[in-house]
Amino acid sequence: MRLEFDKRWLWAAILSSFVCLWAVSNDAEGNWRTASRASIGIAPDPALTKEAVIQVYGARAYSWRGYFGIHTWIAVKPSYAKSFTIYEVLGWRQRRQLPVLAIYDQLPDRRWFGNTPEILADKRGEGVDALIERIERAVENYPYSRRYTLWPGPNSNTFTAWIARTVPELELNLPATAIGKDYLGYRLIATPPSGNGFQFSLFGLLGFVVSSVEGLEFNFLGLTFGISPDPLAVKLPIVGDIRLSS
Repeated sequence: MRLEFDKRWLWAAILSSFVCLWAVSNDAEGNWRTASRASIGIAPDPALTKEAVIQVYGARAYSWRGYFGIHTWIAVKPSYAKSFTIYEVLGWRQRRQLPVLAIYDQLPDRRWFGNTPEILADKRGEGVDALIERIERAVENYPYSRRYTLWPGPNSNTFTAWIARTVPELELNLPATAIGKDYLGYRLIATPPSGNGFQFSLFGLLGFVVSSVEGLEFNFLGLTFGISPDPLAVKLPIVGDIRLSS
């Protein structure tokens, strides 16, 4: 009798957990229309900024996905342009049989459905117009413009990493929470997104990075563990990069 009683409680707890997860997921999905997409004011005003600007942003993903990783996007503004152009991959577009790669003009520092973005890379001034042209060409050649897989990729972070590898002058060091950055498709070897070092990856599920920028990273089932040298930081899944020095 004791065993049967415990088993009933166990199944009740499991069922309750699934009900709670379903309720939370439905509530989150139902509120995306009202989640804030307001600018947080960290991007330069294009109307007042004559110089060319490239910025890479990242923010925790929407809903339950945000517990595990971030969504990233790229914003460019050529010299004297009056607006930013945003490049990003949006998974929901695949369900509507649209290209997942979206290109549009918008403020680059808007909240990602309530979550605060941060700048991951910032390039301005002389020579940046030439980098923007190279980014535009890289966007045209992105091989997964009509394909999206949340895990292990290709996803929004796969796209950002692809552009960074093609334009290594961005010197982009994506955090551990950028799940999908290590997806290389059928390739096994590549340069890390920072443009420095060596990377081996088996479909974004198993691999490693050795770089003076990223440091030493190990990828297991899409999760990144490692340590970076400058600034000194420990890289952990879910938590992200924990700086050990300023």
